[in-house]
Amino acid sequence: MRTRVRGWRWRWRENPLRRRSDVVEAWTALVVAVLLLVGAPLAGVFAASWAHSEAQATAAAQRADRHRVRAEVVGATPDRTPTVRSGRAHAYTTAVRWTQPGEGARTAEARVPAGTRHGDVVEVWFDSRGRNVAPPPNSLSVWQYTVTMGVCGTGGAAGVILLGRCVARQVSTRHRLAEWEEEWTRTEPVWTRRRWA
Repeated sequence: MRTRVRGWRWRWRENPLRRRSDVVEAWTALVVAVLLLVGAPLAGVFAASWAHSEAQATAAAQRADRHRVRAEVVGATPDRTPTVRSGRAHAYTTAVRWTQPGEGARTAEARVPAGTRHGDVVEVWFDSRGRNVAPPPNSLSVWQYTVTMGVCGTGGAAGVILLGRCVARQVSTRHRLAEWEEEWTRTEPVWTRRRWA
């Protein structure tokens, strides 16, 4: 009577070829599949949720601390566009002047877009200490950060799961080879006697 073995089904059913390591590997594959389909996305959702609340809190704190002013460029401006990028657009530092309500005229160093000339009016951001800073993140930036952290969380969780699968598979293969070696040690003398007798 010939038994046809197809796919992974033989690992789950009683079979003379099945070893304990085969059953462990089959259960490990099932657990890995569930973790990849459920666990990794949940890790991404939790990471995205955490990142979103952190990004919103940071944006709110920066909006409370930073203020935008319309300032006139009073410092020297370069003749050529800078070759070094600062942030998303070419920029350089120069002196700007603006009138602060209740305080009079103020002058400070600020980054202005490339192509700005002496006398142009630009919008610049300052924090409560008077330092020139980037504008606070808008809602699009918050969502970009959220999605990025969610994708990274999902990918990281999937990577850890697959790494664990590789380790489990190596251990399972070692155990399987040991089980086969033990079986062969018992079977080989009987088999060779029958064959060569």
